[in-house]
Amino acid sequence: MKAREKDVKNSLLFKFGNIFGLFGKYYRNLAYLLSSQCSLIGNFTMAFSLSSQNISQYLLDSGLCKREDSEFAKVEPQEFAKNFNLLVSFPNHCKLLVKQERRSQNGKTAHEFFNEWQFHRLLQYFPDLSSIGSWVSEAIYFDEHNSILVYNYLSEYFDLASFYYQEQVFPTAIANTVGTVLAVLHCLTFNRQEYHDFIAQMPEGKLRYQFGNPAQRLKRIGPEIFGSVPAAGLKFFILYQRYQSLQSAIADLETHWAPCCLTHNDLKLNNILVHQEWQQLSSPGKSPDDGIVRLIDWERCAWGDPAFDLGNLFASYLGIWLSSLVVDPSIELEESLRLAVIPLEVLQPSIAVLTQAYLKTFPLILEYRCDFLKRVVQFAGLALIHQIEAMIHYQKSFNNTGICMLQVAKSLLCRPEQSMLTVFGIPETDLIRCNSTPS
Repeated sequence: MKAREKDVKNSLLFKFGNIFGLFGKYYRNLAYLLSSQCSLIGNFTMAFSLSSQNISQYLLDSGLCKREDSEFAKVEPQEFAKNFNLLVSFPNHCKLLVKQERRSQNGKTAHEFFNEWQFHRLLQYFPDLSSIGSWVSEAIYFDEHNSILVYNYLSEYFDLASFYYQEQVFPTAIANTVGTVLAVLHCLTFNRQEYHDFIAQMPEGKLRYQFGNPAQRLKRIGPEIFGSVPAAGLKFFILYQRYQSLQSAIADLETHWAPCCLTHNDLKLNNILVHQEWQQLSSPGKSPDDGIVRLIDWERCAWGDPAFDLGNLFASYLGIWLSSLVVDPSIELEESLRLAVIPLEVLQPSIAVLTQAYLKTFPLILEYRCDFLKRVVQFAGLALIHQIEAMIHYQKSFNNTGICMLQVAKSLLCRPEQSMLTVFGIPETDLIRCNSTPS
């Protein structure tokens, strides 16, 4: 009897064991599938995120530093940047700037860092462009999967915007070099299809960042704008819609957009670095190859219109003047412009010398576009409008300074020929004819 009970008990245990075994196998398989799916999803949406805590190990794993250096690295987050930036200083005095592109809410990036890395690869791939390397940032490593770009940090340089605002001086020697460097970049790549094709390559299986026509007209105001624009910003859109001539001028720029060379497309004063020893380096007999200036942040570079680069740069100079205006409702616009703390007359020599250096280095552009300078002035006006839009978006304001900026932008866009003397301080004929002599 006891033996039979034992057999029954073992049989039941065997059956239950098989049942639980099947369930166990099912759940193990289910768990594996779920983990595989999570891993698969993670490859796309849960990418590695840089931090001050893991940056040293990341650089070590990437072969960018030695273990003994990583243990004593100093990490400094760089604030007020569009992307996540870390400055890493090692005991051997080497410094690396590590940037990770921020992701959107859906976990994707615009692949702007791929765009910049492609620019640096272009300079390495084509020997004719190798000389440009000494005038730009030094990118040394790109992690495409995690959208991380690593540069040698140029500690002997400062950005031109900070220099101008702090020193309140505007040496024409610096402007001369900037104009020459930009002209060489445009001239060397002018109408070169092989460069166009190389820079247009895309990441495999992905959509990359593409810089479109910057002269797209502002959309007409609809009901949806009231939920996306602060009350102060509505005044700008109302004024813009009122100026039909302004809309027509921007439409003309859009229609005649003429991409013909590699362009930076975000060329502002804070994207230009100047060497601390610029005075010695710009002395007679020196050349731009000596590294007086460097153009950085090539995330938006593309095949574009060279007039847009110059226009953006001039708008940066004009922004110094416009940001120093004495603005009050009781003061007329003309009086506000005249009372600026930094008068336009102080900036005009640098703008003129920069332009002359550019045309001296790249005279062919005037044959290609006889209205080149007119378009430069118009693009400067367009850049000012983009600055106003950024002010509304980030600062949630459109004050009297913004109104003055809009009036200046309107003049540049709608009356470019008459505005040239205002921008350059000399007639267009003198600007084209004269060669610059840096002071």
